[in-house]
Amino acid sequence: MNEHYRDIRKIDPTRGATLGDGTPNDMNRVEIGPTQLAFAEWKADGLILPNLSQMRAYRHKRLVDAVNARNWGGILMFDPLNIRYATDSTNMQLWNTHNPFRACLVCADGHMVLWDYKNAPFLADFNPLVMEKRSGASMFYFSTGDKTDDAAGSFTAEVRDLIMEHSGGNMALGVDKIMVAGLRGLERQGFEVLEGEELTEHARSIKGPDEILAMRCASHACETACYEMEKAARAGVPQGNMSEDDIWAVLHAENIKRGGEWIETRLLASGPRTNPWFQECGPRIVQNNEIVAFDTDLIGSYGICIDISRTWWIGDEKPRADMIEAMKIGVEHIETNMQMLKPGVNIQDLSRNTHVLPDKYQKLKYGCLMHGVGLCDEWPLVAYPDKAVDGAFDHELQAGMTICVEALISPEGGDFSIKLEDQVLITEDGFENLTKYPHDRALMGH
Repeated sequence: MNEHYRDIRKIDPTRGATLGDGTPNDMNRVEIGPTQLAFAEWKADGLILPNLSQMRAYRHKRLVDAVNARNWGGILMFDPLNIRYATDSTNMQLWNTHNPFRACLVCADGHMVLWDYKNAPFLADFNPLVMEKRSGASMFYFSTGDKTDDAAGSFTAEVRDLIMEHSGGNMALGVDKIMVAGLRGLERQGFEVLEGEELTEHARSIKGPDEILAMRCASHACETACYEMEKAARAGVPQGNMSEDDIWAVLHAENIKRGGEWIETRLLASGPRTNPWFQECGPRIVQNNEIVAFDTDLIGSYGICIDISRTWWIGDEKPRADMIEAMKIGVEHIETNMQMLKPGVNIQDLSRNTHVLPDKYQKLKYGCLMHGVGLCDEWPLVAYPDKAVDGAFDHELQAGMTICVEALISPEGGDFSIKLEDQVLITEDGFENLTKYPHDRALMGH
């Protein structure tokens, strides 16, 4: 009797027209976002919410400035994560990765156009920076069949008209990922097609203040989900009927409960399946007194990737001495390499000056020392010295970058691996480790 519709229709009935992140407090809104559970947990821990309007404006400016710095007419994006960066809108993200029906053009004057699914132009209405919503960017065979060239011709003609109107006819166009018919269509229109992925990766690499706040929130949500996964594993594994998939499913569920979006890999393994690493989780029943290792690769709240790794010992016995040794070396590897992080450091020097693992762990060490992170794993990649390509990453770290620092301690021919990874913010005078999740006490020898 005391409930009012004005309260029922709100995500948070305690607030007015907007939520703490500046978005509409409307339970029926199209715009996705964190849940009441996430907001409550962040408030309890004193986290500051991002202002999403400011975050979107920052990202848009990064793209426009990058286009003009290169003297291009625009950047044309098909990668769904680049489109998310530009518009902060989503539409069937995973399906879109292999059926590219969306496109986004950012012109030199800042005019932004989104091509979306033909029945869903409303999905970006919440963002006034998207000046036009259209359809017709599909140029893949499933959608356009034997008329793909015709579809590409129509789409690329629209792009040409927009560049003429908003970029003074500058036909230098950056493109990130495009179907072959689309590339040929742009060339027929007279465009000089340039590598757009370099632009988007560099633009995305420097996080603005609100992106950093969003990442802190997403990190908190991810780690809370990891605690729930660990709790379930420690309770379930000794019962003898808990599979790797059962454990991994907890992380997925807890991520979704907090407004997270998806997980990019299935990197959780147990016991001997941790060596060699990169075996995906499956139906194996995890045995008591075994290692469980995982890599979250999680696209969480606000679409932010939280990419951390931990290794647990689950059981009532003590882990073997060689496991404890490997764990301690892994922690030392990450913590030592992290000390190199600060603005002005050349990325290649991170490779040259890395903490060196003992010989027995060299062959199966991880594929990289570090990598950027934002909406997913991003530029740059920091290779181990024996895999580094001179000149590939001849750039300096800058404040606002976020970097994942990796360690895989995996003895060749062994029956276990230790996988560790922390997510780190480059600050004005050094770094801040954003990852708070503790290392397993038993594997640390406690």
